[in-house]
Amino acid sequence: MNDSTNDTTRFADRVQAGELLADVLVDAGLKDPIVLGLARGGVVVGGPIAQRLGVPLEVFVARKLGAPNQPELAVGALAEGVSPHGEVVNVERAAVDAVGATKKVIDLRIHEEHEELVRRQNIYRGGRKLPDTTGRDVVVVDDGIATGHTARAACTAITATRPSRLLLAVPVSPRSALQQFSDVEVVALRRPHPFHAVGQWFESFDPVSDAEILELLDSFQRTASE
Repeated sequence: MNDSTNDTTRFADRVQAGELLADVLVDAGLKDPIVLGLARGGVVVGGPIAQRLGVPLEVFVARKLGAPNQPELAVGALAEGVSPHGEVVNVERAAVDAVGATKKVIDLRIHEEHEELVRRQNIYRGGRKLPDTTGRDVVVVDDGIATGHTARAACTAITATRPSRLLLAVPVSPRSALQQFSDVEVVALRRPHPFHAVGQWFESFDPVSDAEILELLDSFQRTASE
């Protein structure tokens, strides 16, 4: 697959980024694929991809584990478990040591993020389980990667289900963050160096609400039932 790694053009918004990713993925030879958008922004990016591929759009919940008193600094991530496998918790010990956090404090942060993960699962799917991904081509979509911790946790969770192929599709990621995805097929349209922030690569990068996610998922479900 040819992704435009040397392009420095900014995306208009998440939808346009999804359309450009779809242009690449439509030629990827995917068989019986499923698109999993990482909540929240990845669901918006995943919409045009699922639409172009003519497949369902599902939401997948993963949470960044922010450092105590520095929530924007990632020290790991959590991802929902895919039955029969349990929740994935990745903690970057070097990052934890760098901020001087104790095990007790990190355990508390894990508990807090677990509660938020469960809350979002209940809101987005209402107890409905994810479709079986075993033996299927799975496309995990996010709206961008900074450290890669969240996407890595999600890919680890999906890998446990033994998909036929696992692809990670993102509009932008620093090259250094992609080194941890050697077991995944990566489509990244922009791989800038140096890298500062995901939002700098979008003209519009407004926060995505739960209501927007539910509306998007509902529109796909209505289309599937027609």
